[in-house]
Parts: sequence; structure tokens; C-alpha cells
Amino acid sequence: MDFNQVIGLEEVKSRLKAMVSENRIAHAIMLCDPFGAGAMPLALAFARLLLEKDESDKAMLDKWAHPDLHFSFPIYKKKTTDHPISDDYMQEWRDQLLRSTYFDTEDWLEDIKAENQQIVIYVSESDSLQQKLQLKASRGGRRVVIIWLPERMKTEAANKLLKIIEEPPHETYFLLITQDAGNVLGTIQSRTQQLQIPALSEAEIAEALKDREGVPEETAAAIAHVSQGSYTSAIKRLATGNEQQLFFDLFVQLMRLSYMRKIKDMRAWSETVSNLGRERQKRLLEYCQRLLRENFMYNFRRSEMVYQMPDEAQFSTKFARFINEKNVIPIMVELEHCQNDIEHNVNPRMVFFDFSLKMIVLLLQ
Repeated sequence: MDFNQVIGLEEVKSRLKAMVSENRIAHAIMLCDPFGAGAMPLALAFARLLLEKDESDKAMLDKWAHPDLHFSFPIYKKKTTDHPISDDYMQEWRDQLLRSTYFDTEDWLEDIKAENQQIVIYVSESDSLQQKLQLKASRGGRRVVIIWLPERMKTEAANKLLKIIEEPPHETYFLLITQDAGNVLGTIQSRTQQLQIPALSEAEIAEALKDREGVPEETAAAIAHVSQGSYTSAIKRLATGNEQQLFFDLFVQLMRLSYMRKIKDMRAWSETVSNLGRERQKRLLEYCQRLLRENFMYNFRRSEMVYQMPDEAQFSTKFARFINEKNVIPIMVELEHCQNDIEHNVNPRMVFFDFSLKMIVLLLQ
């Protein structure tokens, strides 16, 4: 992975290259990527630029196994350890990077077989990182630490990381990749140089789909339109049996059951969703919010403002009339309440059944 392989983001790439050429490299950079537009490939390309001096470096970086490139990322705690660290999952991490550098938490959860677990960065990770950085650089030059999703750090872990970032070892550079900068510890935010990663254009996504995935032009254009600036989202839509299809099916099922007031079936629906695991439940709720927004916008008959796949658009032809000015905000508020409950480990059966019952009333407004 080098800058030529990073899709779009030309302005950000130019800024990072200029830091190196002018020898004005910030010791801690936070890449804020709410769209999933490519912060990880960007960070990896920058790390290669900082570390690659000869063919030996290149060979190690090709496998993402350079001794002066360190990774930290959210994981779950196995029963066999009391001090979980990223190194416990390093093989799975490198395998993912070699498959694709455009991935998300859904892919990572599947890679590490997290099932119903929530993934976080534990305090033992900060301790491990401190120990690594106390040693001299193996190759006698720069060191790079890439931290994926620092917003998932335990508070104690974030506070320990803050101390390292404030006083980093010589020629040690931190690259933090966040999807939600607002949930990163404020004192860490204040000590990093933040670079906003913009959404990719539809043209950039469509071109990449054609060149890299061999997608026909018309299909590539349709996928690019609904991907909302994210190449990660675009390539996931190519997969059969993907999570988006599961969420769509669950959404349609709930709306129909609520409209017909089939309480027994709604309870069964809640049981099904409760078995998905909390990370997937949170993504389902985010998907429901997006689809509600699209159905509300559908009523304005402005196709350029609606981002839907063909099956979603087909469903909207009959469903969109039920989402209007009176109920769209109350439904969104209920979904936000559900998200908050799931994040605080409230029984998901209760959360989703309660929401389904409220939808009976809300759909009639």
C-alpha cells in the first residue's frame, strides 16, 4: 500500500507528503474519517513513506510486519487471558490488511470471531505499548504507531496513552484513525493534529469499482451513489448475503408486523434481533435511521437526494407515505434511545420489543 493505491483524497495526501519533504512531521496525527473513505490505507501509505529506506524495509512492510510499525486496535477479552492486547490478534490483523485495507468493524468482528462480544482497547494495551516504545527502534530510525478507533479506548487506557503522546520517544509518530472524533478523550484530541478525511466523490468510487473490482459501469454508478462517500461501504454491497441485506430484511419485517399489529410475531422478531450481538445491533439501529431518512426524503420526489439500492427503493414506493413530518423525528428519537440502551447493556429483547410496540402508534401519525 502506497499513496498511489489510496483512492482519491488528493489534498490530504499532499499535506502528508509535504510534512515529510519539509521535515515538519507532527508527532501525533488524528485522521478523522466518519465516512469510511479510506483513513486506514492513507495511514498505512504514510507509515510506509516514513519507514521505508531500503529493500529490506519494503519486504517487511509488504507484509505489514515491520519491527518499527506498531498497531493498536479494539479487541475482546478471551477467557484465557487477564491482560488482552492487540498482539493476541496480530495474525488476524495482518491477514485483514493483506486482503483489503478498506474494512470496517463488521469485518473485524468476523475476523476475530467476536460473535456477541463488544470490542474495546484495554488498559493493558497502553502498558504493552509503553514497554515497546521504551526500547530503541529496531532499524535505528523512525517508529510509527497506528491506533485504529481510539474512541473505543477504556478511560484508563486513554489516560495512559495521553502521557505517551505528550512526551513521545525520539522520532516516534502516532497515527490515530477515528470514525467518531467526538468520543475520543478530549485531552488526546487537543494534542494531535487533526486531518478531516472527506467523503469520496461518486465518480471516484465508481471508477475504483470498475478498475479494481471489474464492476460494470452502470452497476458501479448505482453503488457509488448509495455508498455516501465510502469505498468500504461500496465493496461490501458487492458481497452476496451481506449485512446490509440482513438489516433491510429485518427493517421491512418489523415495519410490516407493526403496521399489522402482529404482537406475537413482533416478539419473535425481537428475539431474533437479540441474538445478533450488541455490535451488530448498534449497526442495525444505524441502518434503520438511515433508511427512515431516505424514506422521508423519497416523499419529496428528488431522486438525486435519495441514496438507496434497488430493493430499498422498491420498498419505498409503498412505505414512504408512512414516514412524514409528524413521526420522522419521534421515530429517530426512539432509535437513539435504543442505541443508548444497547450501549449500556440493557436487555436487548426488552429494548427491541418495546421499540416495535411504539412503532404501531408512530406509523399511524
